Amino acid sequence: MPTYADLIEVAYKKERVSGRRMAKQLGILEEHGLKKVMKKVAGDQSLDILIKRRRQQAIDAASKIAARKQAKLAVRIAAATAPDPSTWLAWFDGASHPNPGKMGIGGLLKNPEGGLVASISSSAGQGDSSEAEYLALLAVLRAAVDACANKLIVYGDSRVVLDDVQTKAAGAPILASHRTRARQLIAQLKNVTFIWIPRRKNDMADALSQQAIKLPSINLSS
Repeated sequence: MPTYADLIEVAYKKERVSGRRMAKQLGILEEHGLKKVMKKVAGDQSLDILIKRRRQQAIDAASKIAARKQAKLAVRIAAATAPDPSTWLAWFDGASHPNPGKMGIGGLLKNPEGGLVASISSSAGQGDSSEAEYLALLAVLRAAVDACANKLIVYGDSRVVLDDVQTKAAGAPILASHRTRARQLIAQLKNVTFIWIPRRKNDMADALSQQAIKLPSINLSS
């Protein structure tokens, strides 16, 4: 049975006001007035279901707000770390259809003058989206090593991969082999910075990874 605290937690302001008004009119406790109002709002549903639905809505709303704040912060960080004239730029993205399923990887590498040095779009066998993202990162890092890109900024929209490759701890065990290979490539570059960007800012790499899903499968994970 829902408690008064449960109802207060999920009730909207107008419902709490209506509950107090009803309690005053009927000469009952405010909690009983609010319960009557909330039962009317619930209709054919139980109060437990209404409370569960309202709590989930609150969680979803908080998640959306947090995501918007993170996106704005990422944009500010990217602006604050704008590359100098000697910096190479790379973008990566991976896709898996379904997830897990056939993987496609995409990436771009540009030299300090803005010239496109590498455009990557390749099928990558079977796996999940995190593995696809890591394989895409490995591809752009290999391209950077081949191009002798001494100073590099890598943009990606996968927090899982960007956090994993930069963590000082062991990281996710399932991604261990990819992390090891990525760090070996990073060690061959003098200066590498990773920056998370929203997916909408990574549209070119995303398009290349989606395009790669339609290509014949090859295995890049071995």
